[in-house]
Amino acid sequence: MQAPEHTTSTATPNGHLVGYARTSTTDQKAGLEAQLRDLTGAGCAKVFREELSSVATKRPELERALDYVREGDTLIVTKLDRLARSVADLVGITAKLRAKGVALRILSMNLDTGTPTGKLMVNLLGSIAEFERELMLERQLEGIAKAKAEGKYKGRAPTARRMAPEVIRLKAEGKTADAIAKELGIGRASVFRILRVP
Repeated sequence: MQAPEHTTSTATPNGHLVGYARTSTTDQKAGLEAQLRDLTGAGCAKVFREELSSVATKRPELERALDYVREGDTLIVTKLDRLARSVADLVGITAKLRAKGVALRILSMNLDTGTPTGKLMVNLLGSIAEFERELMLERQLEGIAKAKAEGKYKGRAPTARRMAPEVIRLKAEGKTADAIAKELGIGRASVFRILRVP
């Protein structure tokens, strides 16, 4: 006798559906409850949740979720801004998930990196992030050239700017701004300037 079909499932054929919900300290409680309702409706048996400021550098529950998921699992969020703070941040998170064999699903965008279309969309976002980084570096170089021409060039700041590729690489690996600053010997403010998406 064939088992009855269910409308929602708590697992993909190879893994589980894991949710992540985040609300800022200024959001109403209803915002978190709506996310939890949507994630449960999508079939998530386990949901990581946190309430913190949007400028907080660390998201411990997100780190726990990224550590928890295993190959074949799918991490689900309701909206992109609940997961990532920038395109660069999204690229870093999806790289971590891809390395573990975990798909990402964003309900509001109908994006699922477990599908060819979803992979294409994330690749496009990654290309946009790379384009933004190149524009930022180009503007920085133009600013340095202008400062030199005007005799206003200062030696120390460009050292941090030259670290931009390293800063971006370390951020993509999941390191915090504090850890990046310490490893490269530059100030936290320099790290944030480099990572800020124009």
